[in-house]
Amino acid sequence: MLGNLLDANRVCMSFIFLCSRNLLLAALLKYAHFTRERAPHRAIQKSKIDKARCSFENRRFSPIEVSLPVTALLTTNLGNTHLLGRGKVRDLYAVDNDLLLVATDRISAFDHVLASGIPGKGKILTQISLFWFELLTDLVPNHLITADVKEFPAALRPYADQLEGRSMLVKRAAMFPVECVVRGYLTGSGLKEYRLSQSVCGIPLPSGLEDGSRLPEPLYTPSTKGEVGTHDENISYAATVAAIGEADASELRRLTIDLYKKATQHAESRGLILADTKFEFGRTKEGIILADEVLTPDSSRFWEASAWKPGGAQPSFDKQFVRDYLESIRWNKQAPAPGLPDEVVERTQAKYLEAYRRLTGHDLSL
Repeated sequence: MLGNLLDANRVCMSFIFLCSRNLLLAALLKYAHFTRERAPHRAIQKSKIDKARCSFENRRFSPIEVSLPVTALLTTNLGNTHLLGRGKVRDLYAVDNDLLLVATDRISAFDHVLASGIPGKGKILTQISLFWFELLTDLVPNHLITADVKEFPAALRPYADQLEGRSMLVKRAAMFPVECVVRGYLTGSGLKEYRLSQSVCGIPLPSGLEDGSRLPEPLYTPSTKGEVGTHDENISYAATVAAIGEADASELRRLTIDLYKKATQHAESRGLILADTKFEFGRTKEGIILADEVLTPDSSRFWEASAWKPGGAQPSFDKQFVRDYLESIRWNKQAPAPGLPDEVVERTQAKYLEAYRRLTGHDLSL
């Protein structure tokens, strides 16, 4: 009887072993099938990333890895707060005797606001401007009252989710009707004019300069302020004098050059070249103040100093990915403007974040 029990036990154990082995084999086969199904997808994704990294803009430096927020803030809604207008990027509200500037995630190219935005872009631009306002305050006062939402009027606090990190409560000012552009390097519209007349905005320059060449000295080249969908037009210094008077025109020129020189010194200390930028000024009862955004990738050209080589386009910290994409799809640069694919959005966001990190020495959490 004992032998029969042992035989039965052996049969039972054999059965359990066979079942366990079959289950293990089934699991391994399922894993192998899953791996074969997933591998092509991973290969495709890697191929796309490698291809992107071979593009002109990234052969010389690598953007940081980012995780995109779910959505971009394309427009704000602050309830009964009086909306004065919406620009290409910023929404402007009246708050008692002051103004509220809110930088959205809208992005423009070729003078049109695109259908999709860059998540977190408004926060990045605002934080860069705040950094520069503090750094340059010894040269000229600015319009900032506070960027701390907790210090905003109580009526605005319910909208903190739209305002946090991307808004500034600022002083009202009578804005001058010119954009104060300063160029330290030959590029963009200045390069086009130079090739035709060996001058920029009517200012004669030496021969032999190339795309990206450093100019003998910074050039003050003011322009008009174009509305949404229109292009800023370069104007002469004489036209500025005619518009606002000799005293103010001279002071804006002096301030612009001084701000550019100090910003250039800081940028160079961070391994960057500030090729050109633009400032906007206004007047309060206290005098002339610096206003709007300051030295952001939207208003300036920042180049990688270690990769600078005159004779062609320079790798820059701006929305060049967006322009390149729009050119590749042969958009006619007329409304309605198209949206952007995820890859272009992600890489553009990475550029803006990298610009913030390089300029300030800090990372920014969106």
